[in-house]
Amino acid sequence: MKAGRPSFTAAFVATCRGLAPMLPSSARLVTDPFGMRVLGPAAEATVAAVSRSPAPVRALAWAPMLPMLPWALYMQVRTKVLDDVVRSFVAAGGQQVVILGAGFDARAWRLGEELGDAIVYEVDHPATARAKRDRFGETSRVRALDFDFEADELSSLPARLEALGHRADQPTLTLWEGVTMYLTQRAFEATLDAVRAYSGRGSKLAFNYVDRGIVERPSPAARAVSAIVRAVGEPFKLGFSPRALASLLEQHGFIVDEDRGFDEHASRLLPSPWSRVVRRGRRIAVVERSATAVRR
Repeated sequence: MKAGRPSFTAAFVATCRGLAPMLPSSARLVTDPFGMRVLGPAAEATVAAVSRSPAPVRALAWAPMLPMLPWALYMQVRTKVLDDVVRSFVAAGGQQVVILGAGFDARAWRLGEELGDAIVYEVDHPATARAKRDRFGETSRVRALDFDFEADELSSLPARLEALGHRADQPTLTLWEGVTMYLTQRAFEATLDAVRAYSGRGSKLAFNYVDRGIVERPSPAARAVSAIVRAVGEPFKLGFSPRALASLLEQHGFIVDEDRGFDEHASRLLPSPWSRVVRRGRRIAVVERSATAVRR
């Protein structure tokens, strides 16, 4: 991302979530009333008005922004899957959630009482964090940590979280959503080490990633997306095959619980034809801290 400016991709993701009320009810997995706040009151009012309209009017409203439809559906799947990971962690007694690169994530607001007594530690670039506070307001559940992932030492992250009350001897769920594809291999591995350092026994890490082919041999659609994010200073850099990722995670002290493609999740969560709109080549991994010491 460019210095001094909130993340473009974080705003795009929030906008896609905010379009949920315009989707058919059968394709609506998650509603995020905070999503359109990123674009301002006019956008909020427009989506609200369209959502109250009959189905044919909602369908017609998609005509001028049809390219956004696959992204809105993709974000429904991604958000729902990770929401359920959070719910399962809290239901099992977890009380610490760390969101790396929090962007305009609204889970601390959206999930509300479902989070029980859990504290949400949001870690992100200062410019994005400031913009988020301006748009979403404050909540006592969130403890925000301004962290520049390009300039700050990742090894300092555990201590800085501890200063906010986080306990490294207790289970933590870390969400790493929409970040890994923008990292170098070195930054990816350094983040794994930092996460393990602040994660007690029973901790989990959930993140999405792209297939190596999207980075190395992108389709025309993937090239178009890459060109857009590169233009705003956030180019795709990193992808994995599931097997290579599992091996790398094991070296850094994590064991894969689940690693599924978005097409698999979409087939489970969305009816046809909406499930077929979600593109292949993107995956979500849920991994657990192992007892094995991290590689040095």
